[in-house]
Amino acid sequence: MTKQADVVVIGGGITGTAILHELAKYNLRAVLVEQEPELAAGTTKANSAILHAGFDAPTGSMKARMNVAGNAMYHDLKDELDLDIRWSGSYVAALDDEQMAVLQELLERGNANGVPGLKIISGDEMRKEEPNVSKDIKGALWAPTAGICWPFGLALAFAENAVINGAEVIRECQVTGITVEDGAVKAVETDKGTIETKYVINAAGVHADEISRLAGDDSFQIHPRRGEYILFDKTAQKDLVYSPIFPTPTKMGKGILVCATTHGNVFVGPNAQDMPDSEKDDTAVTIPGMDDILDKARRLVPNIPVGATITEFVGVRAVSSTGDFILGPSEKTKGLIQAAGIQSPGLTSAPAIAKYLVDGIVAETGAAAKTDYKKGRPAQPCFRMMAEADQKALIAKDPRYGRVICRCETITEGEIVDAIHRPVGARTVDGVKRRTRAGMGRCQGGFCGPRVTQILSRELNIPVTEVRKEMRNSYMFYDKESGGKA
Repeated sequence: MTKQADVVVIGGGITGTAILHELAKYNLRAVLVEQEPELAAGTTKANSAILHAGFDAPTGSMKARMNVAGNAMYHDLKDELDLDIRWSGSYVAALDDEQMAVLQELLERGNANGVPGLKIISGDEMRKEEPNVSKDIKGALWAPTAGICWPFGLALAFAENAVINGAEVIRECQVTGITVEDGAVKAVETDKGTIETKYVINAAGVHADEISRLAGDDSFQIHPRRGEYILFDKTAQKDLVYSPIFPTPTKMGKGILVCATTHGNVFVGPNAQDMPDSEKDDTAVTIPGMDDILDKARRLVPNIPVGATITEFVGVRAVSSTGDFILGPSEKTKGLIQAAGIQSPGLTSAPAIAKYLVDGIVAETGAAAKTDYKKGRPAQPCFRMMAEADQKALIAKDPRYGRVICRCETITEGEIVDAIHRPVGARTVDGVKRRTRAGMGRCQGGFCGPRVTQILSRELNIPVTEVRKEMRNSYMFYDKESGGKA
């Protein structure tokens, strides 16, 4: 493969896909490369899924600026891209007078950052809305503009809209080098070939410093910080919470919280473990980590139903050596644009980061806005949420919508087939799961997993032995004798 592009985006997480979505509004040839078969396979798939209000980051920092702007942008994007967002608001809980003083600091910082509607309420006022929180909570900071979302769905929506507007997404495409001549970017080298370009946007998450060094810029480092989570069955929500409940923050982050999801589950986490740079991709959960999460979560919500646990998982955050987002043109290599160190509130900040960076490229190139830009993306059918008459009509049109594959979540064969053939379609079992929820229920794919595997094999026209769980080499079948896929 040898191709030309005006801009190459490296990294298919929420930041990279938001940037591609913004680039697709202009007459620019934009290509995104992602090393894994699925988008959002890194930090984006494993985080707290909160759209933060913007009171936590230091006033004047990139984190604060992008957070507040991004939050406002999502209020418009929700309907435009059919995003899975619930504007729940959020609470930061204080257990004593010292923590109440921290709430006052957060309130003042939030006001300085331009966050609307913040106020401190009493513990009793909080318990009227969240009756299961601790009786020891003395007060809370209420942020009405915060929300919860489905991060993978956000990233997918950005990518799908970009693709229908002419951008390209190349998956399983690992960057091996960046050609620089006379101090300027000339091409991106990948294991699939060369992409000639004048601009590279580095949105490579925990590997952003490595990508930057390939282009001759070693001005920052990215250090991995692991966060472990526990996810509970939907039946537990009545005993837990409906909004994000934070403790007062520490220097390591926002702390271990208790939070609902847009799908009706509840989770607790994350903790914060600084890891060696050699372990950027370590996503193993630990028993001490689980114990730590439960201990701290119970300070906010005493009756955590451990028996309702359905899975545990880990996200790795990209902590920059600068302590802030690293955004904008490299000072060492012309054409290299950094979108690095995007830890919390990176999910919230993504559309604002995208606009900030793309505005710079547009100003430099003079690229015109597309006159035929298409808003939105193809509708995604959700059988279980339809009225009975609409379900019957859909089954009459396509009988595959009458075959339930995932019993826990009532996901049909028709929905799975649609997920595979969308503009940026599923290529793995987890790709189907994140697009449809097949495998996200109580049995965690025990019933539907083999059927999803068969459907992927059929629709992608590949042998069953070529079907993968998520990552490049995560084949579902393993041959013990050869030490490889079956």
